[in-house]
Amino acid sequence: MNLTPGAEVAVIGLGASGQAVATLLARDGSQVYASDSGDGEEVRAAAAALTPLGVRADVGHHDLVRISHAAWVVVSPGVPPTAPPLVAATTAGVRIISEIEVALAHLSGLRYIAVTGTNGKTTTTALIGHLLRGLGHNAVDAGNIGLPLSAVALQDRRPDWVALELSSFQLHDTPSVNPTVGVLTNLSPDHLDRYPSADAYYADKARLFANAHPGSITVDNADDPLAHAMAARAAGRHYAFSITAREADAQFVRAPQRLDLFGAPLLPRTEFPLLGDHNVANALAAALAVAAADDAHRTPEARRRMARALQTFQALPHRLQMVGEYRGVQWIDDSKATNVSSARVALESMVRPTIALLGGRHKGEPYTTLAAPLQRIGKIVLAYGEAAPIIEQDLGGLVPVERLGSDFSAVMARARACSVPGDVVLLAPACSSFDMFRNYAERGAVFSRLAGTS
Repeated sequence: MNLTPGAEVAVIGLGASGQAVATLLARDGSQVYASDSGDGEEVRAAAAALTPLGVRADVGHHDLVRISHAAWVVVSPGVPPTAPPLVAATTAGVRIISEIEVALAHLSGLRYIAVTGTNGKTTTTALIGHLLRGLGHNAVDAGNIGLPLSAVALQDRRPDWVALELSSFQLHDTPSVNPTVGVLTNLSPDHLDRYPSADAYYADKARLFANAHPGSITVDNADDPLAHAMAARAAGRHYAFSITAREADAQFVRAPQRLDLFGAPLLPRTEFPLLGDHNVANALAAALAVAAADDAHRTPEARRRMARALQTFQALPHRLQMVGEYRGVQWIDDSKATNVSSARVALESMVRPTIALLGGRHKGEPYTTLAAPLQRIGKIVLAYGEAAPIIEQDLGGLVPVERLGSDFSAVMARARACSVPGDVVLLAPACSSFDMFRNYAERGAVFSRLAGTS
């Protein structure tokens, strides 16, 4: 990614990925301008850290003229294409790329397993990294999971492998993505507050396979016809996982409750600690991807090491995580369930009467598909936040719904009042968190803190 002498790169967004990529570019001698519309403490600290590197950083505003004259613009995934700096860049014909794209250019020859999909991306990515480390590799988890890939590029020692989570937003601006193994967990409508249609969202997911060639390896979900068909169009070798009775390279055998890999037992279900069939699917996807990535990962000893790694894997924060049991009531944090399909997966995993906390900022999907699991296990839906009227409209009359406001402590108090020993209080919002919280992690942390109060 060579620059014309005197040309400048503009970095939009000063979160973790923006700061890391600006540092990477500056370290390599590029002229860098970075800006963020926010002016909070974290943004100001990032700008201050970049200044000694020669980066000109603006907080609280963007210099649109400067951005429109940049050689290229590096965008953080949280910045929508309608944001003024991206509109300015697009109007001026400036190329827009992701932080991932810059990092990949600095990590040529990197062996990485890339994961995308609507749900399960983060857990599958973490499982892949955990399995690779269980095999003795120096492996890191990066991308949308939290650690910017540019931060990996800044490390003195390059890892043997990277487990790389890629969101649709990141894929949109990463034209060179070409993983050792590409994993597609599933597909369902999401981010319809940002995409004009589900097809446009799916098109960005398909970019994972844009550079597939005869030597490429893909792993997909045989139980999801849309995902399976998308992966099948990619060049290279294809592997699939399944939790139904169908034949697959990795599958869940319901009798005798076992995870199989390439037709041989890998692990009894009772020894994998995560809740829900969807996490079994995540484990199958991860094990299959790691095994497919290198022939050395298919030996009997490698399989034993992978089984031991699966036994020790723990649920990630805010992903169907039981934060405690108080007075006989389980409190489960699935704050990462920010869309309807992931909330449905959480509800389908419940086996006790469930008080479901749904709400936040609406993302454009109807909530009616939640009716079936709620009719089976739901005790009451507590609808809160900006989406509460829509949730009440979609589910009221189908299941008991109580509409609340935007005071989350009041929501939690009401959940406590509705519960009796043997119940579950499940936070699976089916919405983004941005009407009441900075992000889903803060929402989950508040849920966890309040769950233990009387």
